[in-house]
Amino acid sequence: MKRVRFRDPAGSVRTGEWADDEVRFGGETYDFDEVELLAPTDPTKIVCVGLNYADHAAERNKDVPDRPLLFLKPPNAVASHGDTVTLPAGKERIDHEAELGIVIGEQCRNVAEEDAMDVVAGFTCADDISNRDDQDREQNWVRGKAFDNSCPLGPVMATPDEVPDDAAVRLRVNGELRQESSRDQFIFSVPELIAEITTYLTLEVGDVIITGTPAGVAPLEDGDDVEVEIEGIGTLSHDVRIP
Repeated sequence: MKRVRFRDPAGSVRTGEWADDEVRFGGETYDFDEVELLAPTDPTKIVCVGLNYADHAAERNKDVPDRPLLFLKPPNAVASHGDTVTLPAGKERIDHEAELGIVIGEQCRNVAEEDAMDVVAGFTCADDISNRDDQDREQNWVRGKAFDNSCPLGPVMATPDEVPDDAAVRLRVNGELRQESSRDQFIFSVPELIAEITTYLTLEVGDVIITGTPAGVAPLEDGDDVEVEIEGIGTLSHDVRIP
């Protein structure tokens, strides 16, 4: 099943089912042009994983980490399917990063690897938009990673059974394929990530873990249309504006 958050014609935020190019909720069916699609979850935090593909570590001239490299994005970073993301002005390089997002389904702490999938509500598509100018100058990456709308999510949350263990991950800019890999190329698996993260902090219902990006990251330009496609989920689309 694919779940979608949306604002209905009356202005109410709903969570319904995405099926047959329609949105369904409470016995009602809506066409897409009748509703405003929202990010599939409203997280208290986004826990991000850096360098979780060996090929991306190589293109960034970094060593493959011996434990997950973690950082945070706050709620202000969330953007939705179809949004225009305004990028920070005056920067030389702001990159796209296609990623699989894990949506947490229950409050959890100290989760064992063998139990990790029990706390997963589903998966979504993410774009970890990254301001390299500042990321490469600072250690905490606030300017580089946590700016407004730097994490588009969506368009839906697919239940775990919908997303293959080797799900393809692709990103296109203006129709041109930039990134292509698969979930089975992770250095650290979904259960490993959940176990490591919950050793240190509590995850709340709706929180998101974004799992790292493959090689092929590249700068975005004003007006670019970005598509993140993940097998079993669908395609997250957004464009960007540079003031």
